Amino acid sequence: MQVRGLLLLLALILLAATAEAGKNKKEKAKKDSSECEDWRWGPCVPNSKDCGLGYREGTCKDESKKLKCKIPCNWKKKFGADCKYKFESWGACSAQTGVKTRSGILKKALYNAQCEEIVYVTKPCSSKIKSKSKAKKGKGKD
Repeated sequence: MQVRGLLLLLALILLAATAEAGKNKKEKAKKDSSECEDWRWGPCVPNSKDCGLGYREGTCKDESKKLKCKIPCNWKKKFGADCKYKFESWGACSAQTGVKTRSGILKKALYNAQCEEIVYVTKPCSSKIKSKSKAKKGKGKD
């Protein structure tokens, strides 16, 4: 008789715990979901320095949210981390300026970022001359 009562009590405790866990999940889903569809997101602001983990703030009517984000440490600061571009190959080296140039066409703007459609980047020309064919040592006919 005592075993039955103990089992019944244990079953009731488990049932109550399961119901409470289900309620917490529903409340969390309601809390995370939003009726608003016109979110405006700001740029990703790193926690320290100018790259790494950070947060992005968003607003919609009188609601606001913070999302975790990450800025790669090799990002092109000139365009912003939320603007993704498809780049051409590097152009020829300019003898007058000592730099080479390439352009990039906007592929994707994340979080409604304001991005330029076409961007141009430059870098110094390499001082080393790369040869396409290397001389073979010790394999020639004498």
